Amino acid sequence: MLRSGPTGARNAPALEQINAEVFTLTYGSIVRQLISDYEDIEEVNKQLEQMGYNMGIRLVDEFLAKAKISRCSSFRDTADVVAKQALPMFLNVTANVTNWSPDQTECSLVLTDNPLADFVELPDEYRELRYCNVLAGVVRGALEMVNMEVECRWVSDMLRGDDCYELRLKLKEHRDEKFPYKDDD
Repeated sequence: MLRSGPTGARNAPALEQINAEVFTLTYGSIVRQLISDYEDIEEVNKQLEQMGYNMGIRLVDEFLAKAKISRCSSFRDTADVVAKQALPMFLNVTANVTNWSPDQTECSLVLTDNPLADFVELPDEYRELRYCNVLAGVVRGALEMVNMEVECRWVSDMLRGDDCYELRLKLKEHRDEKFPYKDDD
């Protein structure tokens, strides 16, 4: 996202909202250009996910600095933070965390709204396009930066005729933090 710059604290929230709107309005152009460049919808899906991943590994620092949250103790807590704090902060949208697996390693984020898909209709020749795949990449990249390797995939998409936007998260590995220095150094 674009930064609001040195305009003062009073203007920052309005500028950040404008930046989110600019992103959602230009996102369609990005997708269209990828379709032109790659001509293979599956490759476009991969590129969108990779773009999101690159964004996610950078956004996590900004989120942690602004959100002032305590350390999450579980994957469940982390999913709640993504749904209730991170998505609203960057996209002005919330999600409900549902469909937990018995072992608490899989869940779904059901978005209440999806501004990336506003004013979008997919033609039949693009039915396999995962238009919002950038969000899956953002979540994967951000969680990787907090030592959680996850798989993120869309299981429901209103652009494909489903009744909601549902992103499925699967925790593959939760790595312990490693510190490069010992306390006595």
